[in-house]
Amino acid sequence: MKLRVHWMMAALVSASALLGCTTLPDYRAPDSVRHLPQNWTDPQRQWFYHASQGTKLIPYAWFLALEQPQPTLFGTGRFAAPDYLARLGFLPDTPSAENPDGLPVGFARDTFGQAEGSGEQQTFVGVTCAACHTGQIEYGRQAIRIDGGPALIDIGAFQALLGTSMFLTAESDPRFARFAGRVLGTPEAPDTPEARERLREQLRAALILGMDEREQGRRAGLYPVAEGAGRLDALGRGGNFVFGTLLGDERNFAVANAPVSFPPIWDAPWFDWVQYNGSIRQPMGRNVAEAMGVRSLVRLHGPPENLYRSSVRIRRIHEMERQIAGDAPGTGLRPPSWPEEILGSIDRAAAARGQALYESLCAGCHTGRWTPPQAMAGGPPRRYLSLTMVPLDRIGTDPRAADNFRTRTAYLSRGDTTPVPAFEGLRRSTDAVIARWYADNAIAPEIRREMDGYRANDWRAPAAYRARPLNGMWATAPYLHNGSVPSLYQLLLPGERRDRVFTVGSRQFDPRHLGFSTAPFSGGFVFDTTVTGNSNRGHEFRDGPRGNGVIGPELTDAQRFDLIEFLKTL
Repeated sequence: MKLRVHWMMAALVSASALLGCTTLPDYRAPDSVRHLPQNWTDPQRQWFYHASQGTKLIPYAWFLALEQPQPTLFGTGRFAAPDYLARLGFLPDTPSAENPDGLPVGFARDTFGQAEGSGEQQTFVGVTCAACHTGQIEYGRQAIRIDGGPALIDIGAFQALLGTSMFLTAESDPRFARFAGRVLGTPEAPDTPEARERLREQLRAALILGMDEREQGRRAGLYPVAEGAGRLDALGRGGNFVFGTLLGDERNFAVANAPVSFPPIWDAPWFDWVQYNGSIRQPMGRNVAEAMGVRSLVRLHGPPENLYRSSVRIRRIHEMERQIAGDAPGTGLRPPSWPEEILGSIDRAAAARGQALYESLCAGCHTGRWTPPQAMAGGPPRRYLSLTMVPLDRIGTDPRAADNFRTRTAYLSRGDTTPVPAFEGLRRSTDAVIARWYADNAIAPEIRREMDGYRANDWRAPAAYRARPLNGMWATAPYLHNGSVPSLYQLLLPGERRDRVFTVGSRQFDPRHLGFSTAPFSGGFVFDTTVTGNSNRGHEFRDGPRGNGVIGPELTDAQRFDLIEFLKTL
């Protein structure tokens, strides 16, 4: 008994080290949540919040049974409690048919079988598209939900704390006893001593995999830049998971040091190219790559009969795409309109002056150009919004996200001696996963073309960033692709006048400057723009030659606020 107590206390000390200096923000629920009219019904919204894309984190019963990771021998609250996950930025939600256990927005319950690589049928929890693409701003005690807007979740902290909770559960007898009592005791999983021992072995095996992956990243220095609330190096981390972890090839790991903000997704299905660097054309290829990158499982090597089978819910992600896109531009998810009754009336005279400034300074890049209706891949005539791609040396914003993807390579099998560009590797991998699912499910050619969005699965890696339309941008702070500028007001300043360090994580909205509060608070993420990948320079209005980050003349404060007033109308 003494040895067991000693080991248990050592485990708790180790868990304390894993937790480090993590301080989570306090959470106080708003008095009410207002949904703006964005052309979605309540059932559509609820479905999107919890529709599985095929991500497999841990068994669903484990997720519900785990306790919060405070290193104590006594019971704590549930890890999955909405109030606890809200401290990590997840938005609480009510129980529904899609969400029977009342998990926050962005969590899905899904059952997988042998075809998806589980071996036997098992129910998992996973993250959904809505986890990263549902925003919320708050003004006083009133919350305004922004469907399709950028979330403020902290994925890194979530993963670390989930791992710590699992570690504590595996190594603490009292905690494990409570966990097993919640997981076992059903006809499918009877509560016996043998079942408890198997459960503990399964939990430890899952921990070993996670800790090995974490240790590999630490040794290689793969993730040197803290991402914090509302950011993720999606292409970097996704590439490491697909090419490194799934392929099992250490040569394919690369440093991911260019986090980007979660982008808004309204209108995105109609863009000619998506991602901040305009790297992907096809909706299906983009969504399959995203699902693979956030831990859907794919067989990228092994026997031919299982090759390229995956847990990706291809039919469902097509349904999500259709709900966002609608049948034509403007018929799907719409950008949020400024709620004057909550955030204050728009000064129409100032907005008119701002419109003239917008048309002379901003519209040339941010309007885009609608293509003539054209039939692609045998589909009906459609038009797409061709976005302006601004070269890195002209826009002057932090180049690392684009450069990392542009220069990355990957070996597509462990026997390869010559790598291919990463964008080509992702094209081939997603093509193969999509084709395998179409074949396994006998999808007719005309349906395949429709599900592909009548576009080829083209990938590229330009040294440029896209300039998307600014409709609804008032609700998408912070700004620039890496979230390095806290408000639209600061985006209109010369770079040296922008905040060098500020706090991220508050949802309290500033309707004058169009951004979130950056006042320090306990548990807030300190954003340091001097860190690699975090530069806040570029896209500047200052007098002098254009280029190298200067895109327009220096503005007066009156002009800045006129522009802001107009941007509220978009």
